[in-house]
Amino acid sequence: MAKPKNNTGIKRLRNACIFSWQGMCAAFRYEAAFRQEVFILILAVPLALWLGNSPVEKILLIGSILLVMIVELLNSALEAVVDRISNEWSELAGRAKDMASAAVFVAILNAGLIWIFILFT
Repeated sequence: MAKPKNNTGIKRLRNACIFSWQGMCAAFRYEAAFRQEVFILILAVPLALWLGNSPVEKILLIGSILLVMIVELLNSALEAVVDRISNEWSELAGRAKDMASAAVFVAILNAGLIWIFILFT
């Protein structure tokens, strides 16, 4: 996609928001894991607001789920780029995909630990 000329200020911000929304919609449409994480977020936000004892706890509970979603978006983007470059098997491409998947796993572990520590200690 060519970069539009004279794309500054409010117009640039508006376009960035539009492109970001398109990315979120694409992730929701094409990535089952992202849809599952949206469902978890919908459940987790009210729970975090109810169960968190302080604003910091509430932010940590909600933020940990948002972090999982951020890492999932990056994982999906990396997988799309790798698949776009070649459909042939490549050790490096496989390693990149595995590492991105591992990042999602670590983010999920992080969220789980945060929820466990805050709710049970």
